[in-house]
Amino acid sequence: MCGIAGFVTTGFRGDSRDVVHRMVTALRHRGPDDQGEYVDAQAALGSCRLSIIDLAGGRQPIGNENGTVHAVLNGEIYNFRELRSRLQRRGHQFRTQSDTEVVVHAYEQDGEDFVTDLDGMFALALWDGPGRKLLLARDRMGEKPLYYYDGPGVFVFGSELRALVEHPDVPRALDLQSLSRYLLVDAVPAPHSILAGAAKLAPAHTLVVSPGAKPQVTPYWSLSFAPDHSIDEREWRGRLIDQLEVSVRSRLVGDVPVGVFVSGGIDSGSVATFAARHANALRLQTFAVGFDTPSYDERSFARVVAARFGAEHHEIVFTATEALSLMERVGSLLDEPLVDASFLPKYALARAARGSVKVALSGDGGDEIFCGYPTFLADAAARWLLATLPPTARRVVGRLIDGLPASPKYASVDFLLKQFMRALPYPAPVRTQLLLGGITAAEQSRLLSPGVRHALEGFDPYAELTTAIEQLELRDPIERLIHHHARFYLADQTLVAMDRASMAAGLEVRAPFLDPALVELAATIPSELKLNGWTTKYILKSALEGILPPTVIRRRKQGLGVPIAAWLRGPLRGVMESRLAPARVRHRGLFDPTAVTRLVSAHVEGRGDHRKILWALLMLDAWCDHYLPHERWT
Repeated sequence: MCGIAGFVTTGFRGDSRDVVHRMVTALRHRGPDDQGEYVDAQAALGSCRLSIIDLAGGRQPIGNENGTVHAVLNGEIYNFRELRSRLQRRGHQFRTQSDTEVVVHAYEQDGEDFVTDLDGMFALALWDGPGRKLLLARDRMGEKPLYYYDGPGVFVFGSELRALVEHPDVPRALDLQSLSRYLLVDAVPAPHSILAGAAKLAPAHTLVVSPGAKPQVTPYWSLSFAPDHSIDEREWRGRLIDQLEVSVRSRLVGDVPVGVFVSGGIDSGSVATFAARHANALRLQTFAVGFDTPSYDERSFARVVAARFGAEHHEIVFTATEALSLMERVGSLLDEPLVDASFLPKYALARAARGSVKVALSGDGGDEIFCGYPTFLADAAARWLLATLPPTARRVVGRLIDGLPASPKYASVDFLLKQFMRALPYPAPVRTQLLLGGITAAEQSRLLSPGVRHALEGFDPYAELTTAIEQLELRDPIERLIHHHARFYLADQTLVAMDRASMAAGLEVRAPFLDPALVELAATIPSELKLNGWTTKYILKSALEGILPPTVIRRRKQGLGVPIAAWLRGPLRGVMESRLAPARVRHRGLFDPTAVTRLVSAHVEGRGDHRKILWALLMLDAWCDHYLPHERWT
């Protein structure tokens, strides 16, 4: 695992080696073991490395035999040994055992198409000196990040925004349209960035650019659904378990110990079970995080999973005191605003795990590809309700639900019902995002300052959500939901939170459920076997019977929730009221201080549950403090 950065230029007048060194140094938390740079007249590449494979010989950038092609890689190529053998049979000579060197020779052999053969989580950059072109590529599901800036005479890239802004030609300014996207999606979705002029390379895309030319961005893979109804349920169960075991085994590759994050759910539980089978006679280590708030604490279920195969189990309790201590650093740690509060306990868990292992497996991705989230049920309920209940009756029900008292408990009934009724009138893609906690355009309008509202006139934050789904021409509503969750929730939120949390701790986290072979297998399983009536993840639960304890398989879906609602009324109230104080909000100029104060007061007094919008404002404020401390929008 690494941080990568660099640039190509037609006439940069500064010291290229010094600039790329500063860019990579800004990413040193991602790769504390080593750092290297390559510089020529038109390009600079750099990498900081967390050594996992070929500990001694895998220093980056890595070049080919004659030094004309160089590459840097963030992530892992799990099938690199297979690719290496194939390339050796074709005459390529290797100096190291690293997966990055395979990238260089695969490019020499197959050109830009080599990316389609890679099985892994990666963001890579390759400079072809004779061809005068830079190639960027990102893995299929978006496990590893990659940002870029295309400016006059220079093209800059890096694993995080903090690397980009070390280049003197990259400006620091907030993109107001991306502010609106952030409020709706709880993150800034690819290909956009919160930083004006900067962009993200979307998952499963390549980018090719030559000095002075415009970048060419091209998709190399897409999630395609082809349900096969000729296969019976029993065979699906067998195929699913076989592939899941292969996926877990392939992600154990490396020269360092591997652990597993466990929550007590079926995704992480199945990963831990298969990892224990292939842990090379080492006692598997498992790691869990819990809370001192009972409705949020899953540690008892995690213990059941760990005990099943005698793992060396580790636990931590994440408290409001620890959350408070991280509030001053969170803007820097996240690198880009993110509303997912689970980042905080994930970071604490990664720090704890890093004391024992360099690599951990997670269950990320299982809910997206097998319909595990409550939003899948909520969407089905919404479609039924819209078809059967007249508008007048829906309004009456909505008013009754609005009158329910607010509760700080995990997934409380009042919170879920209010979220559901608020999202109900909107078209499907927008409804899905609102069910996930997004802020509507109308709510944004009431919240934003007059100047920002004026700047955003004519901008429709919903358009990209609806266009992205409509372009797929998917008729099955379940397939549409899976795609939406994979693109806007998994890639832009869940994986971002895990990447930033783990990398800040110097830990690599791998997700077997995101193996392309498993994702593509899941896309051929009929929707009714994923969401069966009101049973989520039906086929996965069925396949794991006898492998996981019944208490784990049948338990209610929980996920890593954080008691933010209660904490904002208690231990975090002071920092919230300080950061969102009227004078501070007015000085920043993004939001209406009266509207913000109204939300804070209603939440603190228990007249409403505004945890999501308040946390969104806090994370944005923390990011602005770190990246744009002097910028004002008035």
